[in-house]
Amino acid sequence: MAGPLDRLTKLDSRLRCVANGATEVNAIRAEQNGAVRLKPRSRQAMASSLAIPVDGESLKSLGRTLRAVKRGESQTSLPTDVEVSVFVLFNQIDAPTPAIVSRRNGRVGVATATLAELEKLNDNPAIQLIELGETLKLPTPSVADAIPLAPAANRHAYLNRGMLSIAGGTSVSLDTVGENVLVGIIDVGGIDFAHPDFLDDAGTSRVIAIWDQGGDAFAPPDLTVSEGKAGKLTGYGSEIRDTDIAFAMAQAKASKLSPHDLAPQSVRERGSHATHVASIAAGRSGLCKRAKIAGVMIALSERDYDRGRSFYDTTRIVDGLAYLFDLARREKCDAVSINISLGTNGGAHDGSEFVSRWIDTSMFEPGRAICVAAGNSGQDQPQFDGDLGFWSGRVHASGTIPAASLRRDLEWTVVGNGLEDISENQVNIWFGAEDEFLVELFAPNGERIGPVAPGEQIENQMLADRTMVSIYNRLSDPKNGDNCISVFLSPFMGRPVIGITAGSWKIRLTGKVIRSGAFNAWIERDDPGQGNAGGQWRLPSFFGNTTYVDNSTLSSLACGPRVTGVTNYDQAREALAASSSQGPTRDGRPKPEIAAPGTDVVAASGFDPTALWVAMSGTSMASPYVAGVSALMLSLNPKLTAAQISGIIRRTSQPLPGASYAWSNDAGFGVIDAQACLAEAVRIGLPTKDLTKKGTV
Repeated sequence: MAGPLDRLTKLDSRLRCVANGATEVNAIRAEQNGAVRLKPRSRQAMASSLAIPVDGESLKSLGRTLRAVKRGESQTSLPTDVEVSVFVLFNQIDAPTPAIVSRRNGRVGVATATLAELEKLNDNPAIQLIELGETLKLPTPSVADAIPLAPAANRHAYLNRGMLSIAGGTSVSLDTVGENVLVGIIDVGGIDFAHPDFLDDAGTSRVIAIWDQGGDAFAPPDLTVSEGKAGKLTGYGSEIRDTDIAFAMAQAKASKLSPHDLAPQSVRERGSHATHVASIAAGRSGLCKRAKIAGVMIALSERDYDRGRSFYDTTRIVDGLAYLFDLARREKCDAVSINISLGTNGGAHDGSEFVSRWIDTSMFEPGRAICVAAGNSGQDQPQFDGDLGFWSGRVHASGTIPAASLRRDLEWTVVGNGLEDISENQVNIWFGAEDEFLVELFAPNGERIGPVAPGEQIENQMLADRTMVSIYNRLSDPKNGDNCISVFLSPFMGRPVIGITAGSWKIRLTGKVIRSGAFNAWIERDDPGQGNAGGQWRLPSFFGNTTYVDNSTLSSLACGPRVTGVTNYDQAREALAASSSQGPTRDGRPKPEIAAPGTDVVAASGFDPTALWVAMSGTSMASPYVAGVSALMLSLNPKLTAAQISGIIRRTSQPLPGASYAWSNDAGFGVIDAQACLAEAVRIGLPTKDLTKKGTV
């Protein structure tokens, strides 16, 4: 009998993998996939049955022989207790919006649905594609061991006081710059709103709101007036408002309690990433020292089990943007500058992804700017003995198949604990609509899967070693019209989990119809960590020495046209950090745009009264520097658009020593010149000088 998936033709490949899994499988998957979760009651009921005993290490890790297993029956109906977070693409911009779609921007909507509810979306004639949200990854900055001294009180003071001279003899005061701007931080780890770096001269926190998407301490935010609203949007998470923060700080002082116990956040990490990022952009020691600050905390924690309770995918960024825009209007701010130091490697890396399209549409309105960290996947060689950081840099491959029947092999290395990897692994291969490829997969033992021709798929095929393989060879993606091959390696998600066999896997591409033959491939990243069973390590897979290509490694979030992508400049060395991700985009656009100080940056350390400051390095630190400069620019000229902000930053940049003004794939257009950016923001807002001669016809 045909299963429900046979007629769900509008689901993208990642969503089909999820829909094809039983609830028990998706309960385990939810711990690694940010767009999948179990309903609370189902999660509680299943918690004990899914628990893996302390001595229950995988059979592979223990060296035991795997017994034969029979493939289970296909599902006759989709589960109602597994929820997914999805993007929905409508056929027309004025197509009616079903109630399940919570927010919409043009032809793109977002929805939270059970797997069973996907059938209704699939049957809706107005819907063209349903795509699983991209999982966001934990940021990976380098953290210094030593506790640094507090940064100088006058750091960046030249951007915040005195007079700014403009070409042509004009000058403007900077003594109140930033007061009319909101700096929004979409991040993880919680914001230490009581940190001295966020207090004004009266001791009041400039953090005016925190939307804790995974919290429940306060009521959810009121999203009924959010732009892009469609259908009935149920608020979620916890909104900590300025009144809550003021109350917590006052009562904490009187009762000698922590203000964070009185206004709690679901995640409060010592040295929190979000606190450090907010401090760089808008702390007293940061760039825009007078701005109001707001945070959207994505529900992404260090612990796998906690991750399985919430969504932490790109649809949550969409909600966060709408929240920050609403907050800026509510607070009567003239402009808003947003920073995102999170990323994902999924998608076509050409700005066509739904979250990029959503951002671009939102950024057409004046008074808005957005900066995104390029990512820390730039290192492709060890920097010292024992350095494994290069694994994270070997995520991209590219090449050309010159003619039909010719082939190209891609070496894909799975590490895990040396025997197996308990995380899901994914490679996406993008190529032009004018070409068609056949694809085959070879396991480390030589077992061959495929070939899979265009328009064909292999779904959840179990190999002898229990590795689950899915391959999709899809033509004409609706977002960009190009073709995509997706290859998934998944562990056997039973009890216990049996991981993917470690070793060298091989993807073989063979030309079927070739006009161009060019292709690009990316490995979707997974966070390194250890599973519930001791010894079941998971480490990111990577392309082999003969396969990886050292460019186009930047986060797909940084590929959008209206986003300013930022890479890490090491001021002490006057060079780019080796870990910084590189461009260009798949369609050849010059990204990232700019380099900014991001190495050994001293800024606030959250939730640790014994260590108020910490030094971190990464593009996560460089991006808020540019977001802070953007906030100052918008304060001086709120009519600027995101495109103008990015253009000014590029036009005023300074080349690295020995470099020219030409764009490069690691440094962009050069290093940001903050003071020149401010002067140019004012200059282009001045009246145009009329050179017409009086009295002439």
